[in-house]
Amino acid sequence: MMMSCGQNVDFDWNGFDTAVYYAHNYLNLRDDDRQIIEQVGDHFVDVLDDLQGLRGIDVGTGPNLYPALTMLPFCAEVTLFEHAKTNLDWLDEQKVNNWPSWDDAWGECWKVLSDRPVYQRFDNPRNKLRERAYVEPGNVYELSPAKPYDIGTMFFVAESITERESEFRSAVDHFLDALVPGAPFAIAFMEHSAGYHVADHQYPATDIDDRTVRGSLRKRVTKVDIRRIETGDKPLRDGYTGMLLALGRVNADIREGGPAT
Repeated sequence: MMMSCGQNVDFDWNGFDTAVYYAHNYLNLRDDDRQIIEQVGDHFVDVLDDLQGLRGIDVGTGPNLYPALTMLPFCAEVTLFEHAKTNLDWLDEQKVNNWPSWDDAWGECWKVLSDRPVYQRFDNPRNKLRERAYVEPGNVYELSPAKPYDIGTMFFVAESITERESEFRSAVDHFLDALVPGAPFAIAFMEHSAGYHVADHQYPATDIDDRTVRGSLRKRVTKVDIRRIETGDKPLRDGYTGMLLALGRVNADIREGGPAT
């Protein structure tokens, strides 16, 4: 008999302990996150130069604001799209109070980005995050904006909300569908994750690798660059082998470029 894989709806997302997750994952800037921040910042600068006024979306934000920060100088608005009520409440409270977590975590992330002139010239990022970020409740599997976004990020979401590869692929598809043709994006994944605990709750993961990620992006994106981030000598937790970072652009035309390489 084949064992069934847990699907997204089988897990208690509204019981997600945001404070515990934030403290464990983001209170101190890890070297692997630093590498990701640097590489995503470089990618957006390379593609966009100093373009401004875009509409951005970060899917599955949770208590992780650094994906939004990488988009901020280029955007007039950034949607923080989140499903879990506990994460939504955390984001709403943070925004109302002008991001108190900035002093613990995000200010250090901004310093990493500020090595690049586009970010260095961007004054008062903390205040502008409050002005330009909009918290929006929703489910990635139902993500279908009336007006697609110009730039997007999705970090540690698609593979960390289900054990089913079909649902993993669906999450990636819905994210890409939310972006305009030609939009630059960054997606981060946990490689070969076996699932994870947050406080008293166990949450799922899809066992993915470079080949799985490349397959999920095939024919949807152009010039994708998939990079592996090592765990180092202090892994975030047990049960994964590294991180994968996919940087690219949504195909402007399915006939242009063909499959991603």
